[in-house]
Amino acid sequence: MQNEELYMSANSNLVVESISSEALTEMDSEVHHSTRRNFFAKSAGVAGILSGVALSLRTDHPLFGQEPAPTAPPTPPSTPVEAPFERDYEPPKFKPAWKKEQINRILAQDFIIFAHSDLDMTRKLLDREPGLINASIDWGAGDWETALGGASHMGRHDIVEFLLSRSARIDIFCAAMQGLTDVVRSFLTLQPNLIDAKGPHGFSLHFHAQVGGEKSQGTLDYLQSVKTIELKPVPFLKKPAAKE
Repeated sequence: MQNEELYMSANSNLVVESISSEALTEMDSEVHHSTRRNFFAKSAGVAGILSGVALSLRTDHPLFGQEPAPTAPPTPPSTPVEAPFERDYEPPKFKPAWKKEQINRILAQDFIIFAHSDLDMTRKLLDREPGLINASIDWGAGDWETALGGASHMGRHDIVEFLLSRSARIDIFCAAMQGLTDVVRSFLTLQPNLIDAKGPHGFSLHFHAQVGGEKSQGTLDYLQSVKTIELKPVPFLKKPAAKE
């Protein structure tokens, strides 16, 4: 910054000296051929030019070094974007054959979304493509979810039971929502650190037991006995009807 100011100051002096020399020569000529009134008019004009030049070269002027107006943030892509990747290690010796077509990604995506809330569409798409039963979608940054996972964290017992009847792979989160306390206890006996495991979208075991409602209240009590956490209200969870 100091070098820049010295550079600008030097340039300012050169410009001012150059303009001053030319202006004074012109004024000397005007003194001999103009009236005193014209002389002072010319002097005022030159002074204005010099003042403008000096102002434009000042480093403390409000417009000097002014940054351009910030641009609007980029619009998020409407379709999935795969993260760039390049191997920095030797590739595995096994080479996939890829003899069969993969299930269409849009179909898998729709199936998983419907499994959150729409039993009829879940059944329709699974009848159309049975291979969807364990399909998984990465919603971004490793947030993997299956249809069973979506139905579980939404507390949809009907959709979960339908998917399990079609051989969906049950996990500890589904077991917690279904109120299968013995299953959850077995998992935690096998690996106690699973008490802090996170399901799709970061939902905890406690959350899954919470959305299970009355059916999983015993499981929620068990989880709270293992590790007590603050339970926040679930917006979409229906409150049980008041007993008369």
